[in-house]
Amino acid sequence: MSSPTPRRSRSFRRPATAAASAALAGVLLAACGAGGGSSADSSGPVHIKVWAWYPSFKPVVDEFNRTHKNIKVDWVQAGVGQDEYTKLKTVLKAGQGAPDVVMLEFQELPTIQVSKGLLDIGKYGANEDKGKYVDWAWKQVSDGDHVYAIPVDGGPMAMMYREDIFKKYKLKVPTTWAEFKEEAAKLHAADPKAYLTDFGSDETAAGWRQGLMWQAGSRPYTYSASKLPDIGVKLNDAGAKKVYDYWGDLVKNKLVDTTSYATTDFYNGLSSGKYATYIAAGWGPGYLSSVAKTTAGKWRVAPLPQWTAGGNQQGDWGGSTFAVTSQTKHPKEATEAARELFGTSEAAWKIGIDQAYLFPLSNPILNGAYFKSKKYDFFGGQQINSVFVPAANGIGSFDWSPFQDYAYNTDTTEVGKAIQGQVPWSSVSDNVQKQVTTYATQQGFKVNQ
Repeated sequence: MSSPTPRRSRSFRRPATAAASAALAGVLLAACGAGGGSSADSSGPVHIKVWAWYPSFKPVVDEFNRTHKNIKVDWVQAGVGQDEYTKLKTVLKAGQGAPDVVMLEFQELPTIQVSKGLLDIGKYGANEDKGKYVDWAWKQVSDGDHVYAIPVDGGPMAMMYREDIFKKYKLKVPTTWAEFKEEAAKLHAADPKAYLTDFGSDETAAGWRQGLMWQAGSRPYTYSASKLPDIGVKLNDAGAKKVYDYWGDLVKNKLVDTTSYATTDFYNGLSSGKYATYIAAGWGPGYLSSVAKTTAGKWRVAPLPQWTAGGNQQGDWGGSTFAVTSQTKHPKEATEAARELFGTSEAAWKIGIDQAYLFPLSNPILNGAYFKSKKYDFFGGQQINSVFVPAANGIGSFDWSPFQDYAYNTDTTEVGKAIQGQVPWSSVSDNVQKQVTTYATQQGFKVNQ
């Protein structure tokens, strides 16, 4: 990930809007009218407009156009994360102006899908790709034989740590969360200005917290597009409570910092040694190597600590897809572009891996020798994907909701109250559950708790 700043922001959240309300209202309306960003003349290739914000994406587009004579991809950087989503929702509602293919993060798919903004590309051959991607990712883009996107990259979580700091204070690389707490106490006692890590407490880290709960077994939603308006919501399940009880204890005892992510203080903390670990995702190495350049060679990667010794529970933070919008005039060619811009193309993925730090979800690339054995100078030459790849292959299935922005924002608000001592940590997930189910019901969903 050579441009981590924009890449990072794709996983960050902004305050929720009434997106879910508008989205569900769309279910009751006819599908969007004609429109689409593509064009074609009678003699040349079909032009497919693609919105995406991947770093180093131009050479990927060039590679696609070089190898596809019937299609020409016209790439537009229409904004990063929520900026792109806001534009997309506007043009979908207007019934015209949407691209043929759009980059969407996994958690955004239900929100756009429920508004009838996505084409079922299973009708155009996408089902043939089912076995080409890790199972948990494919399940997030499909509903039976209906396919609403093609997975591109993911964010299996692991622990990046400063080897020099661990050696200086004789810290053990923790393999369990219990050991993590012990080492956090040891480090902070030895150096009161240092923390083992920073707890992501703001809205930009909502996906980080969700990833930790994912690892702890939390499955807050049961979502299927074919069963709407029914949806299951259980944000206060045992996994969620376990995570907030644990991190609340670390915060209360000042064993971890609570500086907001995506702030200068946080960036500086990664460089200065204030934080000895950065618990992040498969795209994190690119981000870290950009914001903490002066620490090159000092970092290493270890598996995410487990709740039970010897366990293999994994979580994901971030990840993206290519979806085809319902406004395309060329569904066959748009589907081909979504499937093959990255797909299993070794040439495209070499660019994605080497220049953009993308973490592939395509099985042949993910488990291929090039990616698994790649050494990273920033991590002292470590083959860090020997940690991330098993994590990606160990992730369990997970559903998102069509009101994810609201859920993330509510969670952030309640976490903030807990940090300030206004509510007990034990009530955070219960409060989130109550508010989110009320909101979802008001939007017309039939909520099963």
